[in-house]
Amino acid sequence: MEWSLERMREWVAGGMQSVRECESSALGTALCLALLFIWYCYRVGCEHSAPLLHGGFSPEPRGGAVPGGVLASDLSARGGSLKLRQVGGVGGSGVGEEELNGFAYCQSPECFRCAKPGEGLNQRLYHSLQEYAKRYTWAGMGRVHKGVREQGRYLLCSRPSIQKPEVFFLPDLPSAPFFSREAQKHDVELLERSFPALLAEFESVYRLPSSRTSSSLPLGWKANSTPRGQWWTFYMVNQGTPMVLNARRCPRTWRVLGQLRTFIANNVFGNACFSVLSPGATITEHYGPTNVRLRCHLGLKVPSGCELVVGGEPQCWSEGSCLLFDDSFLHTAFHDGSPEDGPRVVFMVDLWHPNVAAAERQALDYIFTPGR
Repeated sequence: MEWSLERMREWVAGGMQSVRECESSALGTALCLALLFIWYCYRVGCEHSAPLLHGGFSPEPRGGAVPGGVLASDLSARGGSLKLRQVGGVGGSGVGEEELNGFAYCQSPECFRCAKPGEGLNQRLYHSLQEYAKRYTWAGMGRVHKGVREQGRYLLCSRPSIQKPEVFFLPDLPSAPFFSREAQKHDVELLERSFPALLAEFESVYRLPSSRTSSSLPLGWKANSTPRGQWWTFYMVNQGTPMVLNARRCPRTWRVLGQLRTFIANNVFGNACFSVLSPGATITEHYGPTNVRLRCHLGLKVPSGCELVVGGEPQCWSEGSCLLFDDSFLHTAFHDGSPEDGPRVVFMVDLWHPNVAAAERQALDYIFTPGR
């Protein structure tokens, strides 16, 4: 077939003539098909955005909203699933919760973070992964599927190990106790540039009484269990749940969280807080819940005699600088300075491990959604 300008003109003219001669019923059919296509695109778009709605971050609370994009008017209706809570005073995060190394176990049989390793946890993980795959896709789920299938082997192994996440282990991830700042360069540099603002907001909320005992902590502060000394935290996000009142008291810190590219904002492995360690305090050696995150500490106040030990490797904080480490390794921290040195203070935030792919992050957000 020969192509020419005249040939094209003939086709265009013929097409226009056909349209003019088209009956009204055919036009009606075409219009209905177009409307159905628009409706289908709308539904698909709504479904694909659903996992990101829970805990998604807006730069700052405004209007009638609270952090995480949840409307204040929705709190009563959705309080059961969101489990928003404000910690402080005696007992920290609420009545009936057990604390271990600063983590509040809610004792709910439905909570992934609090469940003991075993077949029940494995079945719930696999059920949630199947739900995700049916709703979205199995593409890119190889490591997640392998991790869910082999959780019993990873978590129930009784032999001593330097790395042993308590809840979920994603296989085939590069692992090391400490990571270079290049692993999350953008977020590390953003946090370090924000050092003056974060320090100022910490000082504005750190108004503890002179006795500084757990019974006299002001609203928002939480006392964590330690073998000696005191360890307090002031959460902006606790296990994927925004702490509304705390976030409103620290708007610049909240804005920084909203600008981080790799902050874990949508599942129970994500936390952000000011962490204060008193002189003479020691945090018991323990493992974190998962290897899919890197914990970032930005030094705000670092007296001499303070050290973080991860996987047997010691490191010291530095004011205005970040330390990235994998807290699924056995780790501890201590402050051996004198009372005159004052507390060690860091801003702690959980970032995605750089080798967890985007598809895997979305699936893990779905599986470990707070309240699921």
